[in-house]
Amino acid sequence: MSEQLRLTGMTWNHSRAYPPLVAAAQRFEEENPGVAIDWERRSLDDFGHAPLAPMARAYDLLVIDHPMLGDASGQGILLPLDDLLPQPLLADLETNSVGPSFGSYRYDGRLWALPLDAAAPVASYRPDLLDRAGLCVPRNWDEVLSVAQEGLAVMPAFPADLYLNFLGLYHSLGGMPQAGPEAVLDRGTGVESLLRLHALAALMPERIYALNPILVYESLARTDEFAYCPFAYSYSNYARPGFAAHPVLFTDLADIRPRTPMNSALGGTGLALSAQCRHREAALRFAAYVTGETCQRTLYVQTGGQPAHRQAWLDGAANALTHNFFSQTLTAMKRSFVRPRHPGYVAFQQRAGHPIVEFLRAGGNPEAAVDELNRLYLDCGRSTAAPR
Repeated sequence: MSEQLRLTGMTWNHSRAYPPLVAAAQRFEEENPGVAIDWERRSLDDFGHAPLAPMARAYDLLVIDHPMLGDASGQGILLPLDDLLPQPLLADLETNSVGPSFGSYRYDGRLWALPLDAAAPVASYRPDLLDRAGLCVPRNWDEVLSVAQEGLAVMPAFPADLYLNFLGLYHSLGGMPQAGPEAVLDRGTGVESLLRLHALAALMPERIYALNPILVYESLARTDEFAYCPFAYSYSNYARPGFAAHPVLFTDLADIRPRTPMNSALGGTGLALSAQCRHREAALRFAAYVTGETCQRTLYVQTGGQPAHRQAWLDGAANALTHNFFSQTLTAMKRSFVRPRHPGYVAFQQRAGHPIVEFLRAGGNPEAAVDELNRLYLDCGRSTAAPR
């Protein structure tokens, strides 16, 4: 009997992330006797901000966020996948990318991960509570504020999430996210974005500053306190019958200006291979399997995953399983934009929400808050810059 090959993987801790990888690994093992894959999980905050280098030393397969590529590619800790996987597979994944998911894992001319999971901030609501209050799903910013004035709106305002809310508003109002370590936010657009956030946050309870998207959806699904969230990274699990006490439905973002729907920052995850991967061929086969159309459209979505393959988002069974989550949010996904990926950006994203929280809570000079964001941005880029 041949010796079993064992791979280890690290993902993040939620029903959207961990169970579908465990299920895919189990099926892969059944179809590939002699290969075993063990998955572990870490917190959502660690997934978004903790350095990849320690993970790459400890695990073969890594579920990553695309802004990490600027730091990771220069450290030589991930395997570039361009020349290691069949070109027809890569062409299919690129053609069927949900929004810019595939391209978000290209950096410095190389492909560092395969799109595994696709998400972006979208709107969500409890139809029963809106009906009870005699309200419709907001279609524009004024209607968003109207629902908030009724005390029925909530948003994630944990600092890192609050910055991404701000970035979505900033981009939607005509500002361009920083493309490099020396770029800065336009002050006028930044101020308008902060003032809009301030007006919205003032109508919400103080505890929003402790809420990430998962906690927002848990509140929407478990209690009758809130009926609407204007923007938070999407989780199709909460639309599934039986997942929570009350299904949460998802829809496109409201218009930020007449006939101008809001854009949001691409989220989701990619599957990368550590440069120290012990069994490269088996790891590549699993990566191709779990990101391919068949698994993504069937086993992956059926076990709680939120696929990155467009055919899964168009699939009737996947939509029936999720109260049409995929068909209702695909347009928003197509409008999403890729966050900066240069060295130092992740450190900035982790800190950037704090001056926004301070401004929303205490008021003051919004221009000074934008200036502080720019100072943090430049400092993070300079402090982590390294010869390339």
